[in-house]
Amino acid sequence: MRILEPFRALVTATLFLGLASCAPQEESTAPLEVEGFYNTDLNMAELMTLVLEPAADILWSSGGWVMDAAGYEELYPTTDDGWAFVRAQAAIVVESGNSLALPGRAEDSDAWLIYSQGLSDAGVLAMEAATAQDKEAFFQAGAQLYSVCTACHQAYNPDILNRFDSNQAD
Repeated sequence: MRILEPFRALVTATLFLGLASCAPQEESTAPLEVEGFYNTDLNMAELMTLVLEPAADILWSSGGWVMDAAGYEELYPTTDDGWAFVRAQAAIVVESGNSLALPGRAEDSDAWLIYSQGLSDAGVLAMEAATAQDKEAFFQAGAQLYSVCTACHQAYNPDILNRFDSNQAD
């Protein structure tokens, strides 16, 4: 029997350690930091023209009112599917703000990050407004998005704003 005692102790310790490793682990709330993990192959112009601008344009063209020769027209979605679509576009805006803040894209760690966060914040507001189908809140989120985009372009790419200036010669 004495020969079996060390074996029994080893089996017990192995079982104990095996069960301990199966116990639920507390999840870490710390973000995963992996240097060089992000794919930033899209240059800034591609990110803007292929990802952010199309989503922002859809948000802007889906909120507000138009008065023309044909009369008054509301631009807001009129169906649940329409609201779901603009909510998805707002999510693209949120993630575009995150993408602009990635290492390799961020121009600096000052205003650029503030504008990136502002972009994401405006997208979240648009998502919330679309979920609630709240026209006024959706319009205000679009206005906030416009303000962030305009301020960032003024700071980092003023030439993009000049192309819309009607006083400038072509």
